[in-house]
Amino acid sequence: NASGARRAKKRSSGDSPGDGQTLRSSGRQINRKATDTEEEDDQSEKKYRKCEKAGCSATYPVCFASASERCAKNGYTSRWYHLSCGEHFCNECFDHYYRSHKDGYETFAAWKKTWTSNGKSEPSLKAFMADQQLPFWVQCTKPECRKWRQLTKEIQLTASLAASYRCGMKFNNIKTEGPDQCSQPEDLRVAEVTDSWWHSMLILPPLFKESPASPFLAAYYPDCVGMSPSGSPNYCSTSPVEISPFYQPNECGKALCVRPDMMELDELYEFPEFSRDPTMYLALRNLILASWNKNCKEVLTSQKCALNIIVRGLVRVRCVQEMDRVLQFMTRKGLINTGVLAVKRPLLPDRHCVVVLEARERIGGRVWDDTSLGVTVGRGAQIVNGCVNNPIALMCEQMGIKMHKLGERCDLFQEGGQVTDPAIDKRMDFHFNAILDVVSEWRKDKSQSQDTPLREKVQEVKKNFLQESGIQFSDLEEKVLQFHLSNLEYACGSTLDQVSARSWDHNEFFAQFSGDHTLLTKGYSVLLHKLAEGLDIRTKCSVQSIDYSGDVVKVTSSNGSQWTAQKVLVTVPLTLLQKNFIQFNPPLPERKLKAIHSLGAGIIEKIALQFPYRFWDNKIQGADYFGHIPPSPDKRGMFGVFYDMEPQGKQAVLMSVITGEAVPSVRDMEDKEVVEECLKVLRELFKEQEVPEPVDFFVTHWSKDMWSQMSYSFVKTGGSGEAYDILAEDVQGKVFFAGEATNRHFPQTVTGAYLSGVREASKMAAM
Repeated sequence: NASGARRAKKRSSGDSPGDGQTLRSSGRQINRKATDTEEEDDQSEKKYRKCEKAGCSATYPVCFASASERCAKNGYTSRWYHLSCGEHFCNECFDHYYRSHKDGYETFAAWKKTWTSNGKSEPSLKAFMADQQLPFWVQCTKPECRKWRQLTKEIQLTASLAASYRCGMKFNNIKTEGPDQCSQPEDLRVAEVTDSWWHSMLILPPLFKESPASPFLAAYYPDCVGMSPSGSPNYCSTSPVEISPFYQPNECGKALCVRPDMMELDELYEFPEFSRDPTMYLALRNLILASWNKNCKEVLTSQKCALNIIVRGLVRVRCVQEMDRVLQFMTRKGLINTGVLAVKRPLLPDRHCVVVLEARERIGGRVWDDTSLGVTVGRGAQIVNGCVNNPIALMCEQMGIKMHKLGERCDLFQEGGQVTDPAIDKRMDFHFNAILDVVSEWRKDKSQSQDTPLREKVQEVKKNFLQESGIQFSDLEEKVLQFHLSNLEYACGSTLDQVSARSWDHNEFFAQFSGDHTLLTKGYSVLLHKLAEGLDIRTKCSVQSIDYSGDVVKVTSSNGSQWTAQKVLVTVPLTLLQKNFIQFNPPLPERKLKAIHSLGAGIIEKIALQFPYRFWDNKIQGADYFGHIPPSPDKRGMFGVFYDMEPQGKQAVLMSVITGEAVPSVRDMEDKEVVEECLKVLRELFKEQEVPEPVDFFVTHWSKDMWSQMSYSFVKTGGSGEAYDILAEDVQGKVFFAGEATNRHFPQTVTGAYLSGVREASKMAAM
């Protein structure tokens, strides 16, 4: 912008004394016109000179540099160079470094060489003074004092010095203050730093040295991410492999990642004062994220972070003051101080209490771990899809829980016992993905009204491909394709005739979690019970109505109990909203009701079988799972994949899934009948050997579960991903909504449900 350009021009001209003299002579002309007492002005001007920076409050500037023997100190100089309203250096000290025949020139030239080779910003003399010559400021650590003190020029600030500094502390047997130590008054310039105008008068943004963010950001220009180009690069990082807080240059598509060189929209909204020059904000935010990612097992405080702010000048005071705001914002966003940590400073003031009303006898909802078979088997969720930056992986790290990485190998077994040739599997996987690519291309210019069921579209694309190419799929290839379609129905939680061809994978337009897919061998429950510690949870308390027509919200349970609250967060599954299990007064807005009904309630069921021994070991050779090729399309979805619940272990437990068309066919079966069907399949897949009777088993019935009646959501034909955002909208700032079906970016997952809760807690706390 124009003012930024002017400022930059003025900055560059500040390194040329000739331009400074022009400014001074014009200043004298104005003086002569403006005053009648010329002689008095000339006399006073020889004793001292004001800073020429418009708006600078320094009437009697003092040179902080004291580099030249002819330093003006607090006297007269032909020009003062302004760094901040409390920090100036004189023309004599400028010459000391800038003139090639002066003693300080080599120091400046060496710095300039380092700065230019590492950084992107101008290596001006002002930048040199700010980076190398300004004194450090440090705060007394005595709780009753906390005064800021200026260190002498030769003392280097470190994190350990900042953590231990006391007024009057000795350095090389020299005290930094007089005998009264803490009783000495604080420098008056410190109070000015708090004012908003002080920041606007800062000539150069702060660039941190030895920032914890340095190891993460070696691929960036340091001065573009809030760090000094003169600092020594630190390439070693000790953060857990599941954490990658910053995008690398030209990288994209990683969930919960930030650009270290750019403010995001919500950050600009929260901190508009940094929109013109975001450097200070980026320096603080990057330091916070890196510090958290180096140690996510302890609550990160602004006091801990402040110790790592290593920057010269009064701007350090300002950075420490801003730190708390930035840290609280990052906490509200759920990027730090999240997971299972007990945060000592809650987001809500003490006078507010939170009560959780739970319809079931247990917490967890669609997370329900079963340990009856000797190992933990999730009746609901148990897999983490993509561990990098995933809050579930973070919680496991915090609790010292190991996740089991799922391997990629999944042999496909045919009924009859044959193992499918991997080349056929690979070829049909290619064709299957090619079909979906054509669907993706088709939908680019299609509106919601032009949507069609995914099943129809897939069949149409397949038919066209076979006609145009003249290729014929063999009987086995057709069956393998059916296996892949079964997997797609597993992912959607529905038969494909219900699913939108236009929006079936709507969330893939957003950055998703990368990295390994893992099995939580101990289940999700250990994490949930840790999260529930200390909370007021009322179980067996189903909510019947929510009345938000008045100033407060009235919540009534089915047994007649009533609660009043300022805000209510509704986290019931989508089906219960669709079936009006809760009466809202006034009724929910039409826009929200339309969105609720445009999403589908997907269902999958699980079966787990405990055997007397591991009969499958020789055939699957340590793989985590194996696939079942359906013998015909009508058998698709009936036990499509079998998971070994303790690979390389002693327990003999297999878990399988029932998806798509197979779900209604088992709905009214007895559990033993479902087990018999499953055993028939296993005995076909392992025809060459004996498959023993199971010792124990369980079969899920999520479709009949009163408080869920579903597994996870999907977009129905004619719907769109926007419905998730509409579900997430609060009503009148009183009724809020969370759950997997309110998370457009990460639907269908425990991670998505958890993050939706963090999102709503942040919204409610901000209000």
